[in-house]
Amino acid sequence: ILHHTVKNCGAEEIPPSTNQISVCVYSQNTVMRAHTVTVLFILTCALVYVTLLEETPQDTTYNTKRGIVASILVFLCFGVTQAKDGPFTRPHPAYWRFWLCVTVVYELFLIFILFQTVHDGRQFMKYIDPKLGVPLPERDYGGNCLIYDPGNVTDPFHNIWDKMDGFVPAHFLGWYIKTLMIRDWWMCMIISVMFEFLEYSLEHQLPNFSECWWDHWIMDVLVCNGLGIYCGMKTLAWLSMKPYQWQGLWNIPTYKGKIKRIAFQFTPYSWVKFEWKPASNLRRWLAVLGIIFMFLLAELNTFYLKFVLWMPPEHYLVLLRLVFFVNVGGVAMREIYDFMDDPKFHKKLGQQAWLVAAITVTEFLIVVKYDPNTIMLPIPFFIIQCWILGIILIFTWTLWRFFIRDITLRYKETRRRKQEGPLGNGSPSTPSGRSKLNGSSETLRQRKS
Repeated sequence: ILHHTVKNCGAEEIPPSTNQISVCVYSQNTVMRAHTVTVLFILTCALVYVTLLEETPQDTTYNTKRGIVASILVFLCFGVTQAKDGPFTRPHPAYWRFWLCVTVVYELFLIFILFQTVHDGRQFMKYIDPKLGVPLPERDYGGNCLIYDPGNVTDPFHNIWDKMDGFVPAHFLGWYIKTLMIRDWWMCMIISVMFEFLEYSLEHQLPNFSECWWDHWIMDVLVCNGLGIYCGMKTLAWLSMKPYQWQGLWNIPTYKGKIKRIAFQFTPYSWVKFEWKPASNLRRWLAVLGIIFMFLLAELNTFYLKFVLWMPPEHYLVLLRLVFFVNVGGVAMREIYDFMDDPKFHKKLGQQAWLVAAITVTEFLIVVKYDPNTIMLPIPFFIIQCWILGIILIFTWTLWRFFIRDITLRYKETRRRKQEGPLGNGSPSTPSGRSKLNGSSETLRQRKS
């Protein structure tokens, strides 16, 4: 049975699988233009206005900030109109080109911070927000861990209500979006559980990681993360079953259909199911381990960056960083999957995936440089034992699955072929002299009958 995948020529093209036929359907208004001349004209008019009609202020600090912002805006205008398109086209290719350019700007900002002294780097944050640059105490979440506190007559469950802050919906929404990025239940659960183990292991470095046991496993893993992963998997199931047959907006006769078409503009143009198959070969296994490692490192950078740069958890820069990773993470995961699943067609790692990996590493280097004392605090011995045991188990399983098991299977196959002898070649055995004279047993039966 051949499944027909209806595609729109000029938009996102996905190589069909072996059991699919790609059919291009041409419709009106399918090609999205970049409007390069229009953007260039508007940008030129703005620069002419600033140069000829506006008086330059005498404030050096203000002019420096303004010049940096103007330089970034010009670069964004160039990137939105001229950068290479990625794997996503909805709601508009310019939207994803914009976030690609923001990724470049953010990486350059991190490089600048990395090359400053610790004092200058922290004080530079005051140019962004004057309230920054001041050390802030971390909140300890692991004080009283009683679920029911009989000593508090007014509200015995006050410990639970104290944990119900803005991070609860943030955890749920974050894991809902991560599930849409990864598109695999097992990988999401492994990352969720592994991060809780990291919090246990690093709570001697950051007081923010010190939480109650029920906050780790009930509120985080089961309620917030688990519910987010469940809703994400339901959304993925709906997206995989949804028919992807697009029609131009002006070709739809009814207003209800037009509104529905506008809403669907914010859904994917087509759908690709991620099948990671980590145990299929060594290359995919190492790639999946690398993805999990980078995910966990990016999660840790969220807490360590605000700790070393003295940013409160509720600051808008922390929220902007999360919004940034929401928009670039999905593209990066798709590029990584394409590079891993079809290396002959995708011969190099995608641009967004490359930048996200560079950003994650740069953030970690900033943490190491700005507060090496916290990073180098000795880890308790029993925690080191647990991590060594886990690494040994992973290494042992990798060695058995991709080396010892394959060698054993090849040896058994070779031995079986040797035991078969000449019969394994498919050549008929030479009949004996009596058989040549008398013929086969079937011929003798026919004669007797």
